[in-house]
Amino acid sequence: MLSREEFLAPLARRRTEEVVVTTMSVVRPWSRHSDHNLDFASADSAMGHAADLALGIALACPERKVLCLNGDGSMLMSLGTLVTIVEAGVDNLIIFVVANQTYEITGNQPIPGAGSIDFVTIAKGAGFKRTFAFDRADEFDRQLDQILSAPGPTFVCVCVEPGSEDVISRGPGEEARYLQVSLADWSKQMRDVLTERDK
Repeated sequence: MLSREEFLAPLARRRTEEVVVTTMSVVRPWSRHSDHNLDFASADSAMGHAADLALGIALACPERKVLCLNGDGSMLMSLGTLVTIVEAGVDNLIIFVVANQTYEITGNQPIPGAGSIDFVTIAKGAGFKRTFAFDRADEFDRQLDQILSAPGPTFVCVCVEPGSEDVISRGPGEEARYLQVSLADWSKQMRDVLTERDK
């Protein structure tokens, strides 16, 4: 099992101009590694929509890689999105499922199927041809370059230790820049960055 740091630090080191969509327990930890205009916190409404948001961005920006750092609880709430991703045929999307087996930010309640659910088997059943599962930091680090460079869609499940992140809010009291403004304001800013860079 990886620590949160062992998952995020190698990813942040290799990150260039990819869009990174985070949700729930990864939102604040990712911001401690990255302060990029193409980071997006999907943490303002019902759980479960980070993967479909990432799909929309991937479809709108086909020349740009999109990374979705999704929670296992969130992924369970939208398993149908996996089928939609494959059906859409996007080759620039990577779904990372951060499998800590809990709904961390609401008190670490166990997710349904904690300890027994096999996300990679589900992703394969949905049609993903490139799937990976990691519970060791060295293996994750060793294969990450290839995961990031090869065409997708790609599904990666990473077993991560539960943490103690609290409920997410927005406003000037948050340390993460992408949580200091409203979702609407950050969305407009990111759209402008994407539009300008992709001209």
